[in-house]
Amino acid sequence: MAIPVFVRSRTEADKEFLEFATALNVSAGGMLVAVRRSIPSSAQVLLEIPSAPLAALASLPRVARNLRAKVLRTQHGEGYNLAALKFSRPLVNSYVPLRPRRKLASSV
Repeated sequence: MAIPVFVRSRTEADKEFLEFATALNVSAGGMLVAVRRSIPSSAQVLLEIPSAPLAALASLPRVARNLRAKVLRTQHGEGYNLAALKFSRPLVNSYVPLRPRRKLASSV
């Protein structure tokens, strides 16, 4: 699944940039994004995942929308770059089941 994400960082000339990108793979520890701009390894980035206005109004669980990360490596493609990012803090699963789990009785 492709997830839209904004990537904010600084160029080697220390100019700030903001780019619309696509997250191709997301895990608890990081993300693989396709960006047009080449981002150097070890650059610090700020990621912002946009959400629909409805999500802000609904009584949905609160989720992280801004994430800090570091570029581990970049692979150059034709017209895009794949940047492997490592989150500053791993994502944690805050899922709480709606019903408590029942203990299964053993027949032994």
